[in-house]
Amino acid sequence: MSPPPGAHTRPAPEPAIDRHPATFAGHCPSHSPERRQRGSGTVLMLAVVCVAALGLVVVLMFTAVSNAGAKAGTAADLAALAAADAARQLLPGDPCAVAAATAAANEATLAGCTRQGPGGQVVTVRVQVPVSPVGWLPPLTRAQSVARAGPPPQPWRGE
Repeated sequence: MSPPPGAHTRPAPEPAIDRHPATFAGHCPSHSPERRQRGSGTVLMLAVVCVAALGLVVVLMFTAVSNAGAKAGTAADLAALAAADAARQLLPGDPCAVAAATAAANEATLAGCTRQGPGGQVVTVRVQVPVSPVGWLPPLTRAQSVARAGPPPQPWRGE
């Protein structure tokens, strides 16, 4: 049935269209490229800072290991020379005790001491130095070094 002539009819409702300028052409402000990239610079800088901090830690570790290795080598050499002098009675005291005192004076710990050769004049020492990347942190590991000292060989005596 159709309405009688002259009856008041309502126009059909139009579909709801958002006519806001930002969304008119099918663009939604929450999906715009500017909105999606917002804060990405912060994340990028945070990643760069984290990589730089990790690189700094690696450099500190390599430096600490290198420093401890050099210190251990020096302490072992000096301890072996002092012990060899004590073994030849050029210094007073037991050679291994002299080696321990010399290692301690060079911030190292004597880990081993052996005597060989005629009269025990050839001394081999092993020392350890703690490795810490920063002075106030506890040591992570130890650097070790071995040195040997004694009188030179004398081929004319059959040595």
